[in-house]
Amino acid sequence: MVEVTGTAQRAAWQQKVLPPVEQVRPGLWSIPVPMAGSPLRYVLVYALALPDGVALVDAGWPTDDAWTALVDGLGECGYAITDVRAVLITHWHADHLGLAGTVREASGAWVGMHPLDAAAVKGRGGGDRRAWVEGLSTWVRARGGSADDVTETVVMVADSRGMRALAEPDRLIDDGDLPLGPGSVRAVWTPGHTAGHLCFLDEGQRLLLAGDHVLPRISPNITLHPGQSTDPLGDFLESLTRTGSLPVDEVLPAHEYRFAGLPDRVTALHEHHAARLAEVTTLLAAAPESTTWELAAQLTWSRPWPQVQGMIRRSAVGETYAHLAHLARLGAVARMDGEVDRWRLA
Repeated sequence: MVEVTGTAQRAAWQQKVLPPVEQVRPGLWSIPVPMAGSPLRYVLVYALALPDGVALVDAGWPTDDAWTALVDGLGECGYAITDVRAVLITHWHADHLGLAGTVREASGAWVGMHPLDAAAVKGRGGGDRRAWVEGLSTWVRARGGSADDVTETVVMVADSRGMRALAEPDRLIDDGDLPLGPGSVRAVWTPGHTAGHLCFLDEGQRLLLAGDHVLPRISPNITLHPGQSTDPLGDFLESLTRTGSLPVDEVLPAHEYRFAGLPDRVTALHEHHAARLAEVTTLLAAAPESTTWELAAQLTWSRPWPQVQGMIRRSAVGETYAHLAHLARLGAVARMDGEVDRWRLA
């Protein structure tokens, strides 16, 4: 059974407001950092007390409002931004890594992440908007997207949000590492949402700082992008199974609210993806030679497809593509030859 433990966080989520800064355990705080314009609303940054300052798990979206919330939140915990000694990054996405460079400049803190996500940041081109747009536009067209789809899901998103360079790490963190030293959190490699996604396990307090790997209400987006594993969904399902056996009483996710009942949540996520794989197969049986884009438009989402727009639509197509790639690895479907995805039952 999944039990909500972050009751103030859930109440704030339901009221669509920012939750409070909370002391979760002695020496451990959650700090909500807003994400303007995102349905996720905020990132929960975690502050861990150190003998000579504080470490952060994730940093937040790179905006002025987010920076103010992070600095003020640290103040509520009794720290200044200059007290930050380390920033542990669960994964390279901008809502988690975005402010890490600014924190480093203000405090001298080191930034650490998994080698595979460090490579993803390096391959992103340091905020080169043109290269980013060209690469994603090619990806959208290969999935069966039209010229209008490219404009709406890539170009307009880039224009509205802008491109910012993301911080490259000072240190690499591998599975099993103790980045803050003995007796502190242990890194757990959980690929899927990104190739180098990390959770951080506090074995003494039986807590899992889960990033986007396990969330209380939704499944993290699993997308197949160039440079990733050929089966990120398979990676995710395998790492989910490993995560479910960890000695954890409470999960501290990066979005929404804290919860208990990790094994049951893992089971629910497995069931969700099994149902999605079955839905994809059923659609493909009814409409052979469909493109990834066409299949995505027919799948069941949390809102009608015409309301799934911009970056969210691109993410939905990416998730459909990841499910198709997993089915292809299992031998259930096959991609037909051609520049644009077309799929058939195998």
